[in-house]
Amino acid sequence: MDKFIIDGGRRLYGTIRAESAKNSVLPLLAASVLTEEQVTIREVPAITDVLCMVQILRELGAKVTFRGEDVIIDSADACCHEISSALTKELRSSVFMLGSLLTRFRRAVIAYPGGCDIGLRPIDLHLSALKRLGVKIEERDGFIYCKCDVLRGAEIALDFPSVGATENILLAAVKAEGRTVLHGAAKEPEIVDLQNFLNGMGANIRGAGTDVIVIEGVKRLGGVTFLPIKDRIEAGSYLIACAVCGGETEVEGVCGENIRLLLHKLRENGCKIHTKNDKIRIESSGRLKSNRRIETMPFPGFPTDLQAQATALNSGAEGGALIIENLFETRYKYVPELRKMGADIEVNGRNAFVRGVSRLHGATVAAGDLRGGAALVIAALGAEGTSEVLDLSHIDRGYADLQGKLTSLGAKIKRVRI
Repeated sequence: MDKFIIDGGRRLYGTIRAESAKNSVLPLLAASVLTEEQVTIREVPAITDVLCMVQILRELGAKVTFRGEDVIIDSADACCHEISSALTKELRSSVFMLGSLLTRFRRAVIAYPGGCDIGLRPIDLHLSALKRLGVKIEERDGFIYCKCDVLRGAEIALDFPSVGATENILLAAVKAEGRTVLHGAAKEPEIVDLQNFLNGMGANIRGAGTDVIVIEGVKRLGGVTFLPIKDRIEAGSYLIACAVCGGETEVEGVCGENIRLLLHKLRENGCKIHTKNDKIRIESSGRLKSNRRIETMPFPGFPTDLQAQATALNSGAEGGALIIENLFETRYKYVPELRKMGADIEVNGRNAFVRGVSRLHGATVAAGDLRGGAALVIAALGAEGTSEVLDLSHIDRGYADLQGKLTSLGAKIKRVRI
């Protein structure tokens, strides 16, 4: 087990480049089994969620090799349609394999997926959509058993714009007979990335980025080489860190429109934001005003994956902020850890009221989930004194070389084995 030791109070200066988006790479890896030809995904981040998905592919019989930062998948010999419970419980994104396995094998067996403990995150939307495509589903003993003789296009309407359900529908409908029209689709940039990846394989999909996606089933998919979009959540985390610490930082690779609402909130805090092409530069004095209200919503709203980091920022800002979490019901588990650093936060259900204090202080805290862990690192960077952040396995799920990038900006952070 590792921990971070962080000496706070140092300003951040410099330039870093965002990694390829975790939330894009994982469904792309799942999609690689749709073809027997070679698939290459470029510039894949070295995070544990990716390694877990790679292990799932290997257990299915695919050959996966790393060539530098690129991942090469050959699924020609894949023959298994079952995923072990040990892997699905580690990675919620394993649920994407349902659509891919049904398209490839007409069978799928998967344990209920795990991942961060931030709420129930039921997969009812996934399953009901698959039933519309002709899949028979049985749930027993903690497993989901799916089978079909043929996948047929259908009209599907989602009650909520679920990213995972939208992606699973694309993967299941891409080779279905006829046309599938998905209403109420999620609009996230990662959905557009999956559409572009699949179309590069020979799919016929249009409408990603809107709430209506049309999938015309095709007979065959081929290989593809693809560069995913950069990680808007990672980029947002570094921008928030600079806002908290003060300084001037530029993040390369991310379109400002993909985190437009975050940039608006940072300007509310008193930061100067400059965007040009795929570069975002932030200038911060470190003396911040609070955001009166932040409410998480599906894209293009404020991302739930940046809620914890924004709460850390407001903990040391002047004034009070109301944080409303609309997507996950237990996403405030990091709050008791922030309180150890002197934060004044009151949680009531899905609402958190943050009263800014003049300065947080160092403490020993533990990361309980991925984004909550990032929030604790950000708080420690801006705090007075030394902090220790434990349970880095959660942070490793989504941030590649976090300490290296922060060190390059001037932070004093080291990783040590406990």
